Amino acid sequence: MNDQDSTNASLPAGDDQDVLEAGDDLALDALSQASLDDDEDAELATSNDLAETLSSLQNVIERSAGKLTELKNELKEKRESLKSVFENDIPLAEAKAQVDIQNTQLKERKAKLQSDPQVTSLKVQIGEINEQKKEIEESLSNHLINYYSLTNSTSFDTSDGDQWDFTVRAKVSSKKQAA
Repeated sequence: MNDQDSTNASLPAGDDQDVLEAGDDLALDALSQASLDDDEDAELATSNDLAETLSSLQNVIERSAGKLTELKNELKEKRESLKSVFENDIPLAEAKAQVDIQNTQLKERKAKLQSDPQVTSLKVQIGEINEQKKEIEESLSNHLINYYSLTNSTSFDTSDGDQWDFTVRAKVSSKKQAA
């Protein structure tokens, strides 16, 4: 065989023949791979931004919580100091003692007056007048309800020419128990 025959000879057929992709397909694959890389880069950047934001937020929270704790402790100390000023003030303690003495004397004097015959008599008279007042109010209320049911008016004229207004109220009694 000559050299030319060997170059023109066909290659043995293989089991798998690789098919070359078209140029458009190759371009689309490259673009999609680039877009996946861009998506991963964007996701990584977003994740990094979120981590940085979260870290900053945690630092702000920690500083604020620490400052709040400091202020609470300072406030507690100031309140204790203020309380101490009032507790250790001698003129204030003396004035408070005088007030306590005066209150005790006031209570003793009221108790003594309560047992006085004149006070007892006045209390009895007040009780009797209150009882009369209650009876008249109940009677007047009944008469005004009757007047209202007859006239549908919530005012009445007096013999002096004055006009008095009144209100009608209803009261609900408790439910009667079955016998």
